[in-house]
Amino acid sequence: MEKTSHKNLKGWLALSPLAVFLVIYLLSSIISGDFYSVPVASAFLIASCYALMIFHGGSLGDRIEVFSQGAGNRNVLLMIWIFVMAGAFAQTAKDIGAIDATVNLTLRLLPGKLIFAGLFLASCFISMSIGTSVGTIVALVPVATGLAQGTGATPAFMAAIVTGGAFFGDNLSFISDTTIAATRTQGCSMKDKFRTNIGIAGPAALLVTLVYIFLGQNAVQTAEVPPIEWFKLVPYILVIVLAISGMNVIGVLTVGIAVNAVIGFCYGSFTWGGWLGAIGKGIGGMGELIIVTMLAGGMLEIIRRNGGIEFIIGLLTKHIKGRRGAELSIAALVSLANLCTANNTIAIITTGPIAKDISTRFNLDPKRSASILDTFSCLIQGIIPYGAQLLMASGLAGVMALDVIRHLYYPPILGIIALIAILLPRRKGTLPGTDSRSSRE
Repeated sequence: MEKTSHKNLKGWLALSPLAVFLVIYLLSSIISGDFYSVPVASAFLIASCYALMIFHGGSLGDRIEVFSQGAGNRNVLLMIWIFVMAGAFAQTAKDIGAIDATVNLTLRLLPGKLIFAGLFLASCFISMSIGTSVGTIVALVPVATGLAQGTGATPAFMAAIVTGGAFFGDNLSFISDTTIAATRTQGCSMKDKFRTNIGIAGPAALLVTLVYIFLGQNAVQTAEVPPIEWFKLVPYILVIVLAISGMNVIGVLTVGIAVNAVIGFCYGSFTWGGWLGAIGKGIGGMGELIIVTMLAGGMLEIIRRNGGIEFIIGLLTKHIKGRRGAELSIAALVSLANLCTANNTIAIITTGPIAKDISTRFNLDPKRSASILDTFSCLIQGIIPYGAQLLMASGLAGVMALDVIRHLYYPPILGIIALIAILLPRRKGTLPGTDSRSSRE
């Protein structure tokens, strides 16, 4: 009993850097009254320094070397490289007017009685194209709330439509930071994760679309839409097609950046300096995420060397006997992290290595664990009023975040379908997202 107690104490001590991070971030955010006034990187830096202090690994130089090995892990560096390329693509596409062109196209295609469903599908497509839910909300919520008066809907309801679609697209996008983090930490391809995710997110989006079709029978479209600049749609369509075809994501983004440059130069959107400036701005926008990724990688390596990863896996899987329990433990882990950080990307980066070890231990398919990480972090991000997406949507609509959440149908429906996908018996080839490996039920 004494030996077990000592082992538990050592395990909790090894995990304490995570607790330090969560406590600093949570308390500081609560005290300030704003979850986005406290930089995540600051909380990670303090927690990382604490991790170095408690690590029994020789001199300070030796400890820093272990930390650096984690921060410079090849998966971490590859993830950072993708972040860099995604930032450059997103900014250059924005600067040539690709976002405005996509918004105009989707609004032009919206029929009168299907305006709510059409706006939701437009949000899904735009978010999947540009890889950011916040960017989609910024682009579409002002337009959506402008339509509110003509349709008889409230601004909160219209903002919720856009926000739900933004979560759908961000969850599936090949250039989304959550997709990048989930696939890199689990060691699967984006294409495989997409195929697994669409089996869960697709039915959820279909159900929500049907709800909006029913609710929109008395709605009318009154907005005037500018002419569509078709050529500016090419970068997004090309990126989606190339990514789905299985092309390496670095190659996809490289092609996308090059196409943005050609369009920008041909139509006068860019000078040479302007193009380079857009690339630099896009990369700079990923700066904090890159730093957080490296700090998280280093801190988790310290925790792993101290035995913390093995301890938490043992704790989570103590009473697990098969695939369902293992997948539920991964879902619970990322959900808790997201509740505490209010950031789905950070939650995935933080819990990804632990989920990978659970996945390996219980012979789960990597694409399943990647899908669970991304899906449940998306679910939680969509029901917390202090998340960036809800704060942005409510701010642009001029309403309270809780008013938007009241009309937000997609995240809870997604969560219900995701739980059903985990709990239902599953045989190879019978349901979407089936494991390619055998697993015990």
